[in-house]
Amino acid sequence: MRTKLNITDGIFPMPVLMVATYNEDGSINVMNAAWGTMQERDTVVLNLSETHKTVQNIKARGAFTVSIADVAHITEADYFGVESGNNVPDKFSRSGLTASKAETVDAPVIHEFPICLECKFIEYQTNAYGCGVIGKVVHVTADERVMTNGKIDMSKVNAIAFDPYTHGYYQVSTRVGEAFHDGLKLKK
Repeated sequence: MRTKLNITDGIFPMPVLMVATYNEDGSINVMNAAWGTMQERDTVVLNLSETHKTVQNIKARGAFTVSIADVAHITEADYFGVESGNNVPDKFSRSGLTASKAETVDAPVIHEFPICLECKFIEYQTNAYGCGVIGKVVHVTADERVMTNGKIDMSKVNAIAFDPYTHGYYQVSTRVGEAFHDGLKLKK
């Protein structure tokens, strides 16, 4: 037996992405965007409306960064989602986090978040099935604290995921299987 649910805007779990840009005056703007994913290995898609300050900044600067939010900074990550850069231009400074200019694009890297994708703006789609911001990933960095033997260790990242059904955040940190391997048991 299955229970019928109301249609919602998401599929659980959704990544909690911190999208960072520079404002016109050079100050930092960050927004929490759970509606995003990788379209291809080097392409990020963010379902964001043009009313967001972040989208205006992306179009103006031609660049943005996407960081993975973690458990240690859940308060700051949520703040970036409940406060608008249109209303509070200094919301990043209020968070207490730190940042520096990205190596390859005109956007900030937030030091406290463990993984950062530096992206060049490709286009903004507005058609009926458009997804908003599309960016090309040109550089990726990770904090040394989440690395093991030269690779990202997801148990150290402690990424958070968003549940659109209950509006909860969940920790993503336990490895439960081996991709491209466990299913081989059923292959004949």
